Amino acid sequence: MATYKSDVVTIHSSAENVFSKLNNLEGLSGMIKNAPTDVMPEDKRVLLDSISVTADSISFPAGQFGSLTLKKTESEAPRLIKLTGEGTPVPMSMSLMIQPLGSEECEATVEIDLQVPMMLKPMINGSMKKMTGEFAQMLRTIKF
Repeated sequence: MATYKSDVVTIHSSAENVFSKLNNLEGLSGMIKNAPTDVMPEDKRVLLDSISVTADSISFPAGQFGSLTLKKTESEAPRLIKLTGEGTPVPMSMSLMIQPLGSEECEATVEIDLQVPMMLKPMINGSMKKMTGEFAQMLRTIKF
């Protein structure tokens, strides 16, 4: 198993607000539609238009693998939201861990676990580290 963990990011909102907004994945649909496309590369804008969201799952294009679906499998207010891959090429999960810092601030960490063969790890390490970091940084831009 390979685990990729982002740096800790500080979010200027309570852990309860962050959890509440992100726990219902349908809320992501509005955030995706309202993403600032003027500062986003064309390929990222096309990707956003291809994302499908329900209350407990999110599906997005994954190149040669077709579409990937992550389904919410664990939710512990206000500290954890875990999504697990369905029909993914390898078993995987993504966890958002939220740590309260007070009434108006919290910290968040993104962790992705993949069951990949040892020989493939060197080929994906860089892109997986980058993806977890970018996802964590994106959390700082959301208006909670």
